[in-house]
Amino acid sequence: MNIQLLIGDKDVDAAGGRTFERRDPVTGKVATTAAAGGVDDVNKAVDAAAAAFPAWAALAPTARRALLLKAADLMATKGPDFAALMTQETGATAPWAHFNVMLGANMLREAASMTTQITGEVIPSDKPGTLALAVRRPAGVCVGIAPWNAPVILGTRAVAMPLACGNTVVLKASEICPATQRLIGQVLREAGLPAGVVNVVTNRPEDAAAVVEALIAHPAVKRVNFTGSTRVGRIIAETAGRHLKPVLLELGGKAPLIVLDDADLDAAVDAAIFGAYANMGQICMSTERIIVDDTIADAFVAKFAARAKKLPAGNPREHVVLGSLVSVEAAEKVEQLVADARAKGATVVAGGGRTGSIMEATVVDNVTPAMRIYSEESFGPAKSVIRVNGDDDAVRVANDTEYGLSAAVFSTNITRALAVANRIESGICHINGPTVHDEAQMPFGGVKGSGYGRFGGKAAIAEFTDLRWITIESEQHYPF
Repeated sequence: MNIQLLIGDKDVDAAGGRTFERRDPVTGKVATTAAAGGVDDVNKAVDAAAAAFPAWAALAPTARRALLLKAADLMATKGPDFAALMTQETGATAPWAHFNVMLGANMLREAASMTTQITGEVIPSDKPGTLALAVRRPAGVCVGIAPWNAPVILGTRAVAMPLACGNTVVLKASEICPATQRLIGQVLREAGLPAGVVNVVTNRPEDAAAVVEALIAHPAVKRVNFTGSTRVGRIIAETAGRHLKPVLLELGGKAPLIVLDDADLDAAVDAAIFGAYANMGQICMSTERIIVDDTIADAFVAKFAARAKKLPAGNPREHVVLGSLVSVEAAEKVEQLVADARAKGATVVAGGGRTGSIMEATVVDNVTPAMRIYSEESFGPAKSVIRVNGDDDAVRVANDTEYGLSAAVFSTNITRALAVANRIESGICHINGPTVHDEAQMPFGGVKGSGYGRFGGKAAIAEFTDLRWITIESEQHYPF
């Protein structure tokens, strides 16, 4: 499959006809040949978005809503297309791909509902005869930089609310799934969004730094949002800071699931299995650390390991729960984390096997801070069990991380669980639910090394608009 850039309303090759290949992580065959955009292509894409901005910003909110709703319905019909591309490019299973499409469409619908919710307020003024207003206005061109692990969800999220707020967008697709995220742009174009409102650029991995620098530096770009690793997020934040560009960051995670001594163990196991192994653990919210009170740890681990052993892993084109990791290298890294933990005294009570990019659901018990898996984001299907003594110890361990995205607490005593949840340093916390949970209308984001700012619903309006103070004044009397 050959993928071109989307600039204005045209499918165009990169300057000089440059291309790059993305290979299927399971078969090793070429999945996609995509345009390798560079700085010149970036500037053309931003210029197209800037030219389209005045008319799009002036468009009535109900007209923007209608186009976004049409795009949502259109996206929902393309589940098989997205699924085929996701499997080829990232090794994803079909159920994960179709969930991506469903939630991506819902994000467009939620964004559509926000077009008439971009409100302001009247602020009392001390100046007689003055009406003081706070109003929100579209910012301008917004750059969205999306990752590969939930490519339809996160690619759509990168542009949906900016568009609803009246901005135009440039989506920088992940080098790992250029065809998947280019299809998002195609959906929006087919829905009838005007030329230049949505642009998509793809690039070689080795050109990413220059492409991102050019996107952020372009004078017409007013907002940047990035979802990805904390390491890259720091670079983007530093670059945006030099150019005084506001940036919204949703970064890595090391989500804890705390199981208190009065928890419903079966419910906790169900949530932990889902949160740990959905999409092979390659989700920013994935349950990475299962923190269990020592009095119930043996019983919990026995149930959890037994369930993990039953999860089928294999070719994502077959009927499996765990498909391929994004690459053989990613699987090797997870395997190394498990080996390090075993060498330092941990016990592998389930899984541990790997064939190429496919790895079994793995449970590592008795993890301690001396082990790499305790602190490093595995982004794969190997999960730590950390035994603790009481609520205070559980909170201490949960917060013993640079990350702070999602968390969960299991207890039959809701008051107790809420008290624990309130002490966890995370942007999201679920009581008696899994760490993996997303809805388009919720304020989604983290703290600490997991980033700052919020996607989703009304919270995102502030991220993609400028708040202006405007006064209407009657005749005034001045001191001189």
